[in-house]
Amino acid sequence: MVVTGELTALGAAYRTVLVGALIFLALMVVLCLIRAVKGPSIADRIVAVNMMGTMVMVMIAILAFLLKEGYLVDICLIYAMISFLAVIVLTKVYMGVHKEKENSREGQENGSD
Repeated sequence: MVVTGELTALGAAYRTVLVGALIFLALMVVLCLIRAVKGPSIADRIVAVNMMGTMVMVMIAILAFLLKEGYLVDICLIYAMISFLAVIVLTKVYMGVHKEKENSREGQENGSD
């Protein structure tokens, strides 16, 4: 009988810690969103988007544990793949824009010589 009470108290403590972690992660996602919008550089924005994706995956994993729903882990894995591809695409676009600016600067310097 005592063991059941201890397990229930331990379960409640785990639940409280996990809910606290979810709240903390939600706050961090909002702060990363501010960094992604504000910048100042493209690299800061890309890192902020990547961090947001990682934190959302952790939040989904915590929810899967709290709700005891296994399908949420599958959703978490799919979200990880989509987040990875999004960061790769953003980096590729940024590198293309950077190369284009670099080429136009070289063209202006060569044209003015």
